[in-house]
Amino acid sequence: MNNFQKEAVLHTSGPLLIVAGAGSGKTKVLTSRVANIVEKNLAFPNEILAVTFTNRAAREMQNRISLILKKKAVGLPWLGTFHSICAKILRKHAKAINLTQNFTIIDQDDQQRLIKNICKSKNIDIKKISPNFVLALINKWKNSGWYPKNVKISRGQILEKNMLEVYKVYQEKLTDLNACDFGDLILHCVKIFEENQDINKIYSKKFKYILVDEYQDTNYIQSKWLKHLTLLHNNICCVGDDDQSIYSWRGAEIKNFLEFDKVYKNTKIIRLEDNYRSTQNILNVASHLISYNENRLGKKLNSNKAEGEKIRLNCFRNGKDEAIGVSDIIENELKKKYSYNNIAILVRAIFQTREFEERFLKIGLPYRILGGTKFYERAEIKNCIAYLRIIQHEKDDLAFERIVNVPKRSIGESSFKQINDYARKNNLSLEVSSQNLIAQNLIKPKTKLGLLTFLNMIKKWRNDHLIKKINHVKLLQIVLDESGYSASLKDKKDLENENRLENIKELLSAMKEFDNLESFLEHVSLATSIDQQWDGEKINLMTMHASKGLEFDAVFLPCWEEGMFPHQKSIDEKGQNGLEEERRLAYVGITRAKDLSFISFSLNRFYQGDWIDSLSSRFVDELPEKFIEKNSNLERDEQDFEFNQDIDNENESFRSPGWIRYQKRLK
Repeated sequence: MNNFQKEAVLHTSGPLLIVAGAGSGKTKVLTSRVANIVEKNLAFPNEILAVTFTNRAAREMQNRISLILKKKAVGLPWLGTFHSICAKILRKHAKAINLTQNFTIIDQDDQQRLIKNICKSKNIDIKKISPNFVLALINKWKNSGWYPKNVKISRGQILEKNMLEVYKVYQEKLTDLNACDFGDLILHCVKIFEENQDINKIYSKKFKYILVDEYQDTNYIQSKWLKHLTLLHNNICCVGDDDQSIYSWRGAEIKNFLEFDKVYKNTKIIRLEDNYRSTQNILNVASHLISYNENRLGKKLNSNKAEGEKIRLNCFRNGKDEAIGVSDIIENELKKKYSYNNIAILVRAIFQTREFEERFLKIGLPYRILGGTKFYERAEIKNCIAYLRIIQHEKDDLAFERIVNVPKRSIGESSFKQINDYARKNNLSLEVSSQNLIAQNLIKPKTKLGLLTFLNMIKKWRNDHLIKKINHVKLLQIVLDESGYSASLKDKKDLENENRLENIKELLSAMKEFDNLESFLEHVSLATSIDQQWDGEKINLMTMHASKGLEFDAVFLPCWEEGMFPHQKSIDEKGQNGLEEERRLAYVGITRAKDLSFISFSLNRFYQGDWIDSLSSRFVDELPEKFIEKNSNLERDEQDFEFNQDIDNENESFRSPGWIRYQKRLK
C-alpha cells in the first residue's frame, strides 16, 4: 500500500471521505479497512455495515476480506447493496409499515402491469402516457423521500396531479398485495427509523463502523438512511470519485459527495491519486478534460505505469468508415497482443453499436453486447418465478395474473376482467375472488374448468411445500410437469422454445444454491443488471454508463460528435450540470483503458433515417494536444465528402462544416 492508502485504512475514528481516483485501489482500501477493524478487535464482524451498489461488488469485497483474514474466515452478514440490506431490516420490522415478513419485492414488469391496471381504472390513456413514464416519476418521488401525502404539486401541473393520484392508488395496492417495489425498500426503512426511535437506536448502536462504496452515486433517500444509522457512533467511511458521478438520471446527487464534510462534522478527507491501471498519457488526457468541470473537489492522478502511447484521435468520413477503421486496428494491431476480452468499444447510446455489429458480423470478429436481456427477465424464467411466487404468497395478484392462463386454460381477457372487478369490488385477492366466483357458479363452464384446475394445482403445490414434502427445486419441477408448461414448450419444435427449455434447466440448477424458496425469491428480486455472460473470447460493446467499474487493455471511444456526445438532451434538460455530467462520462470512458485509448468522430453520419453533417464534439477541442496523436483517415479527395450519393454532381465546391472544422484544427 502507498502512504495515503495506509492512512485511509488506519483512520478508525470519526467520519472519513476517501476521494479515490480511477484505478487507485479503492476496493483494496475498503477491504483492508474492514480487516483492520476486525483484527484490532474494534468491532465484531456483525457490527460492521458495508454497503455497495451491486451484488457483484459485494461478493468481490466478501471474497477479498476472507482472503486477507485467512484462517479466521470471517463473514460479514451486513455486507450487500442498499436494497438487500434494507430488505433484511424490513423483514424484521415489517409490521411497522403494515406488511408481513414474507412480503413480495416486485420487479419492473410487475410494476408496469400494476400501473396499467390503475390507469385503466382511472381512464388514463396509456397510449399517450406510458407506464414507464409514470414509474419514473414515482421513483423520482421515492428517491426524494416522498410518500404520496408528501408530494407538493404546483398550480397548473395537471399531468403531475393526475400521476399523484396514480401514485396514491399504487401504494395502496402494494400494501394490499403485501408487496414493495425497489424504491420502497429504502423509503420504508427511513420511515421506520423516523417514527420508531427505539428501532433506529438498535441499528445505530449495532453498527460501530459503516463503509459505503461509490458514494458519489447515492441519492437523497440513501444518504438520509445512512445519516440515521450514524446517530450514535458516527464512524462512517465513504469512498468514491466525484469525477465519476454519472447517474443523475436515476436519482444520484453529486452534492452528497461534495457536501459530505458539511453533513458530517470533523470529516477527514484523504485523496487517493496513485493510479494502478492506466498509463500516464491516458491519465493526463482524462485529467485535462475533467478540469473543465467546476463542481468537483479536484485531484491529480499519477500513474505507476510507463508514460505509454498517446491517445489516438481519428477522424472518419462517416459512421461506416469509422466501424471499418476500428475493426482494422483490432485485426492489424491489437489481436496479436491482446485477448478480445480485453478490448472494448464504449458508446454514449446503445443504438450506436449497430454499425460495429454489422462490420464485425461481416468479417467474423466475435463480440458481445453488454446490456441485453438479463436471465431473470426472460419470459420463460419470469413465468416460472410467478408460479413460485403465487405458491409462496396467495395475495400475489401480479404473479396470479401472469400465469393464470399460462399455458392456455380458456381464461381470456373478459373472464379475467370479471375476476379482477369482483376482487376490487370486494377487496379480495385474485385467488380468493376466483374461488368465490366458482362457488357462486358465476364463471362460464369452459373457463370454470380451467380456473378450477389451476386453483387446485396451486393449493396442492402450496400444501406439499409447506409440509416439507418437497423442496423448492423439486417443487418447480413438479409445477412445470403438472401445469403443462414444459409440454407446451416441447410441443413447438423450434429453436426459440429449445432455448427456453435450456434456460429453465439453468434456472433449476441455480435454485440448488439456495436453502429455501424464500431466499431464492429474494435473490431473484434483488438481482442486478451487472450479471452477464462472459464466456469465450469476444470484443465488448457497451455504453459508457455500463462500463463503469470495468477495465480493458484497449478502449475505443467512437461517435464523439456534438449532439451525440455530449448528448443534446442532457444539456437541454440540465444545462451546465448536464454538460458537466457528460464530461464526467467522457472521463469514465477514457480511464477504462489500461494501455491504449482511441477516440474518433465522423464528418457525417446516418441518423434517424437521414444523413446529417456532424460537428466534432466540444470535448475533442478540450483534449490536450500534447498527449494526442491525430489521424485523418480521409482516403479520398476533399471534394468527395458528400452527405449522400444524390447530391448534384455539379456542386464541386461542396464542403461539409465538419470537414472545414477539422481542417482548421489541423492548421
